[in-house]
Order: sequence, then structure tokens, then C-alpha cells
Amino acid sequence: MTALKDRYIRFDWAIKRLLRQKANFDVLEGFLTVFIGEKVKIVDILESEGNQQAQDDKFNRVDIKAKNSKGEIIIVEIQNTSELYYLERILYGVAKAITEHINLGNTYQEVKKVYSISILYFDLGQGADYLYVGQNDFVGVHTKDHLKISRKEEGAIVQRFPSEIFPTYYLVRVNNFNEVAKSPLEEWIKYLKDGVISAETTAPGLREARQKLQYYSMDDAERHAYDEHINAVMIQNDVLGNARQEGLEEGLAKGLAKGRDERSLEIAKSLLDMGVAIDKIMNATGLDEEQIRSLR
Repeated sequence: MTALKDRYIRFDWAIKRLLRQKANFDVLEGFLTVFIGEKVKIVDILESEGNQQAQDDKFNRVDIKAKNSKGEIIIVEIQNTSELYYLERILYGVAKAITEHINLGNTYQEVKKVYSISILYFDLGQGADYLYVGQNDFVGVHTKDHLKISRKEEGAIVQRFPSEIFPTYYLVRVNNFNEVAKSPLEEWIKYLKDGVISAETTAPGLREARQKLQYYSMDDAERHAYDEHINAVMIQNDVLGNARQEGLEEGLAKGLAKGRDERSLEIAKSLLDMGVAIDKIMNATGLDEEQIRSLR
């Protein structure tokens, strides 16, 4: 019975369904604290692609966008399958977040720091590490010194590095992690990769996740939808894996989107037959009410 109790929900599902709830912010705050390296307190979940449950891109999108106690914006995205222009996409997403959250007429002083964390279940480029961090840093061509910017804050002149202002990007290459989890960061990577959380963990967020992200704490309908989601992710990865071998990856986008749509309709029909409420089916599949009612 212990093994059943200790089965945990994958983070990609949790972040779409559970971690947007204020009662579960402590899991997300622990995750962000470990990765960003400073205490993070979430004050708000902002509107993003993930909140809209977009039907045409259920698997790969911005999953959550939050604001911390400093007013900084944090974007967390989980990518299950490879995308040709992924770096360009996260650059666009960060730029969009900055412009969306500065009101017209405000000064540039209101621009807030943005953290972009990408959890990648595919090989992006070449590299041996499982975590890469990128920041803007201006280095003298001849002197090799790092530029500091002087600015006035609260009546005092302070100096800041550009990296304290420009976005910071974290690329978490989950599949590259093959180590014994000893540090809080490694424990989080282990959970992201294998769904394993040690009973002795003291990592921020994982202690709470052991209580709140248990597979068997979901009701039957939620477990069914979750299992179908995991199955769909595995099928999509298999399809893309075969396509890479045949050199056809770029031409698969439309076919995959159509397949995902059909699978979501199948899941919705199954849940309807089970008598599950329409609002729960909408949450589980991303379909709208009209699409679900048409299946009757």
C-alpha cells in the first residue's frame, strides 16, 4: 500500500491544474526558491497561454506566469517535445510579458525583472549539464571589466549590473540528470524526471508536494484524465522519435495537432459517459462547453 500512496502526479499536470490554487502556492514557491536561489513569495498568478487552456497547443506552451513579492514576473514552461525555434519562442514570451505588464504612460522605471524557467524533456542543442542559466552581461572588449549602471532609487544613487535588470533564462534539461539527488536542486530535478520524492526530503516545496500531489488523492475522473494525458504525451514522443529517424520532424506539426484534438474529444466522450460534470471535463481536456455538449 505504501507504493501506491507514494505515487506522485507529474509536475506538468500539477502546474496546469493544481498549483494555480492559492492553497498550493507553497509547492510552486518552493520550486522557484530552489531554482532562482532566493526566497520567492507568489502574490498573484497572471493570465497566460496556459490559463486559457488553448486546445491547439495543450502539451507545449507557457504553463504558468506569476508575480512575486517584488513585482517581478516569473514564467514557468514545460516542454515535452522538441520545437525547432524554442529559444526564439521563449525570447518572444519574455518580451511579451514585459510589455503586457507595464501600463501605457508609465516610465521605463516600471519595467520589472523577468525570470523564464523552461523544463525540457528533449535534447536542446549540445551540452553535458542538466541546468543552464543565461543572463545579459556587458563585458569590456579590451578591459574585460563588467559594466555597472548607476541609477537613482529611493533618493540614493545605487549601482546595478545589467543582469539584475535584464531577463534571466533557466533551461532545465531533465533527461541529462543521472546523479544521486543530494541537494534541494537535485531532488527537484529527480522529481521532474522520475516523479520520485524522498520521504526524508527537506527541499522547499517538495515536502508540501508529498502531501498535495499524490496520485491517489485525485478522484476517479481526475485520475482518468491524468492517465490519458500521460498516455498522449508518450504517444506524441514516440511519433516524434520515429519522425526524427525518418527526417520528417518539421512536417509533423499539423498531424500532431489534429491527433491531440481527436484524443481530447475521445477523453471527453468517455468522461461524459461516466457522468462527469461538464466543468470538470472542460478542466481535464481543455475543450469548451459547446464542444463537449456536441458529443452527446
